[in-house]
Amino acid sequence: MERKTIKAEILAGLKAANKKSLSMEELAEVLDMRKSEDFKLLVQTVAQLEREKTVEFNKKGRVMLPFQPIEVEGIFRRNERGFGFVTIDPEEPDIFIPKEATNFAMDGDIVMIDIQKTADLFSDRGAEGRVVSIKERKIQQLVGEFNAFDVDEIAESDLFGYVTPKDKKSAQFKVFIAAEGIQPVDGSIVIVEITHYPEKGYATSLEGMITKVIGHKNDPGMDILSIVIAQGIPTSFPDEVQTASEQVPDKIAEADLVGRRDLRDQQIVTIDGADAKDLDDAVTVRKLENGNYFLGVHIADVSYYVTEDSVLNKEAFERGTSVYLTDRVIPMIPQRLSNGICSLNPHVPRLTMSCEMEIDPNGMIVHHEIFQSVIQTSERMTYSAVNAILDNDSETVEHYHELVPMFHLMKELHQILENRRKQRGAINFEDREAKIIVDPEGRPIDIELRERGVGERLIESFMLAANETVAEHFNKLKLPFIYRIHEQPKEEKMQRFFDFAAALGILVKGTKNTITPKDLQQVIHEVEDKPESAVINTMLLRSMQQARYSEDNYGHYGLAAEYYTHFTSPIRRYPDLIVHRLIRTYSQDQSEATKEKWAETLPEIADHSSKMERRAVEAEREVDSMKKAEYMAERVGKEFDGIISSVTKFGIFIELPNTVEGMIHLNEMKQDYFHFIENQLALVGERTRQTFKIGQKVRIKVTKSDPETREIDFELLEAEEIPSLEVPGNSQRNQRRKPAGGRKNNRDSNKNYGKTSDRSKTSKEKKNKKGKKPFYKSVAKKKKPGRKKG
Repeated sequence: MERKTIKAEILAGLKAANKKSLSMEELAEVLDMRKSEDFKLLVQTVAQLEREKTVEFNKKGRVMLPFQPIEVEGIFRRNERGFGFVTIDPEEPDIFIPKEATNFAMDGDIVMIDIQKTADLFSDRGAEGRVVSIKERKIQQLVGEFNAFDVDEIAESDLFGYVTPKDKKSAQFKVFIAAEGIQPVDGSIVIVEITHYPEKGYATSLEGMITKVIGHKNDPGMDILSIVIAQGIPTSFPDEVQTASEQVPDKIAEADLVGRRDLRDQQIVTIDGADAKDLDDAVTVRKLENGNYFLGVHIADVSYYVTEDSVLNKEAFERGTSVYLTDRVIPMIPQRLSNGICSLNPHVPRLTMSCEMEIDPNGMIVHHEIFQSVIQTSERMTYSAVNAILDNDSETVEHYHELVPMFHLMKELHQILENRRKQRGAINFEDREAKIIVDPEGRPIDIELRERGVGERLIESFMLAANETVAEHFNKLKLPFIYRIHEQPKEEKMQRFFDFAAALGILVKGTKNTITPKDLQQVIHEVEDKPESAVINTMLLRSMQQARYSEDNYGHYGLAAEYYTHFTSPIRRYPDLIVHRLIRTYSQDQSEATKEKWAETLPEIADHSSKMERRAVEAEREVDSMKKAEYMAERVGKEFDGIISSVTKFGIFIELPNTVEGMIHLNEMKQDYFHFIENQLALVGERTRQTFKIGQKVRIKVTKSDPETREIDFELLEAEEIPSLEVPGNSQRNQRRKPAGGRKNNRDSNKNYGKTSDRSKTSKEKKNKKGKKPFYKSVAKKKKPGRKKG
């Protein structure tokens, strides 16, 4: 056989093989070249192909075809430290993009990427790529603080100044403002329309024009407003939406009651926080003669007023959800509705959607009805008042004496429903919530832990029961519907959790692809009184998927519920409003045309609602982080007790009793050189074997707190003694600590930003390079016609 023919056969054999690589023996067998002379020729030919870079050998000496980059489209998500990830398919792992391979992509851009390295399942390393091109720029405008140039600088540069973005993911950029249009005062918070994006030589610079001045940085509440606008959350309703809300009557007419069941004679109450203004759920409980419980859950019928083709509905869809921030609520629908005709205020008739359930002593729902109704609540109860009644506070019991028996029945039923959920395996993560108290100027003055008493938990139990019942009802009717789903954890994340638990000596029942919520609930129960409890809870939470909305029912893994939807909060969540609209629609029309229409419409509603929910959560977290950092800035130098909440290769995070979290960077832990033990989330000193793990008690001192970056730094003073872990082997010791990845190192590297690319350099400095004018000067003075953004 000629050498050329053998080459072609080798390449064809490698392409046809089921495996990515073949040993020489396997290749010889494929080509039928097992005789000694043939085998020698095969080896020589493969060696020649390797020199020609047509084939290559892997670490195990197996022959493989060279990796060919794959070009695909995805959405770029930028990390504040410069690197990023590209999402190609929400169901698949993201592609890592190193800092030097982002090609100036910004957060949210639609990009084309080359996949340079495929995922390695054995080393748990994900795929890696580089951005080839940017197809669409997501960020068209930014919100930030304006820094004004003086008169001489404006004359020299044709720029008014620059804007520093408020969004953390864009914080490294400066947006230079062309000397045209609005010229705000120094310190103004502004909206900038981007006209030029980062490019070679100007990696951290953008250009733009100011389109709106929101206010000044020193105005009360401007810090929160900046975050809200930066997230793209609308802060006011358009005039046409306000006009539409004013046209809705503020009282119920007789015509509104047609086709509704009248429940105004029933003893029904709302139970909410003392400061709640939009009361969208009301409940009643009574004991039936057969020993079962009757539970009525009545929800404000917002969809009756926010009709399908109205401007109110369009605006509610766009917003997707209300946003709850430290000192304000940004509502999904105008407050005239949410606090008025749609709020189940006491002693006035209100239109509702009702789900009535008969529940046996084992917590099984044996009968239910879902219908349109009208109610009139007997009382507006608060959680604190209900908890006081259940604690037999004499004054509160006397004040609400007519309702007291019902609240004791509610407690009974709640305990039955809660036990039922536990029995089927619902996973209960106890999460501490904090409420930040601010003064009239918006400054944080205290952080209080929210306590969840029986009053809060029983309302949760009743809402869960109604949500499950409604979801099951329409699923069994096989009608298009919207569900709240929480899918089973992905196999690779479960395998990581199994490995982690095994390293702590904890045996988890089940396999990575068949593990049930009950198996995981059992793990939490087994370790709840052990030192490992905190770290197991943390790792299990990280293994879970994110809940979302879907037109397909996949059940709710965390609740161990086969059917689940959101029915109970239509004032603040658009999917709940849609569920009500579907209930009304299907009660009148279940034709094929109606089913087709909703089957086509619901996927977009589910996807958009999930995205708007994530946007709201991000804004809420940003505001909380900022206010906590502002609160701790007044306490720099003070000492606190806390526990280790997370351990990373670049340091440890400490959570204080008030839920504030700060970091101790590895570079500040000078008592030893520490190794990161990934499978146990621990740091171990090489010389002292001092060990730091999640859940360990420590005492710290606050050294820095920056509301702008949301970063809080601690100094370690003392640490609880815990059993030491083994120091990794010599091979790991040779891997000296590298600065990449840590927050502090990120700050250090920021010192270099702009040294060769920042447009804030003086003209004189830039002219010294090949005598060219500064880029921004030529652009600002002469707008180049037809230049495209990006």
